[in-house]
Parts: sequence; C-alpha cells; structure tokens
Amino acid sequence: QVQLVESGGGLVQAGGSLRLSCTASGRTFSSYAMGWFRQAPGKEREFVAAPNWTGSITNYADSVKGRFTFSRDNAKNTVYLQMSSLKPEDTAVYYCAATRSFGSRSVPSYDYWGQGTQVTVSS
Repeated sequence: QVQLVESGGGLVQAGGSLRLSCTASGRTFSSYAMGWFRQAPGKEREFVAAPNWTGSITNYADSVKGRFTFSRDNAKNTVYLQMSSLKPEDTAVYYCAATRSFGSRSVPSYDYWGQGTQVTVSS
C-alpha cells in the first residue's frame, strides 16, 4: 500500500510559478514509478508528466513542455512538479500517482492516487 499526499497548490497570476510536492508513505516508494496528472472542471483526468520506463528521460504533455519540470527525491519519498509560465488553461486539480507500470501515461495503469491539490491561474 502506498499513500500519497500532495501540497503546494494555490492561486497564482498568469506567468507565475508554483512547485507541487507529493510525499509517499511506505518503504517501497522506490519500487514505483510516479506521475503527475490533472483534471479541469468538466474534463477527463489527463497525463501531465512522468519518466519513461528506464527513467532516463521525462515525458510531458505537449501543453506543458518547456514550462513544467518533474523531479524525484527517493531519499525523501517525494516527487515534485515545478510549474513555470503558468496559463489560465493550467487551472485544474493536480494529482500525483504511483504505478508499477514504468513509463505509463495511462490513468488506469496507476494504482495509487493522492487527494489532489488545486491550482488556479488567474488571467
């Protein structure tokens, strides 16, 4: 069992930055691949960022490439999502998730989810 807790969301003006954190409980954190997803009102949950299956590169949704950066600190059981140049269309609830399917971008393949953290970008 893995429990995930996100933090760092909030209200920010367009062009601003936020850093989301997701801390996992359990001793098997390093056995899981982690990913970030988001869900805007009235829309389906969508992939944002996750490392590929080897962990050598990070895959990003086209809409966030060049603006968001995924990172991971196994010593702290934590993953981060640094978000810069935020746009109103980035407004959503952001979720971190854990999977044993390394490299997956698919929502159903993730086994554990955090409660989400709201990010609101004003224009």
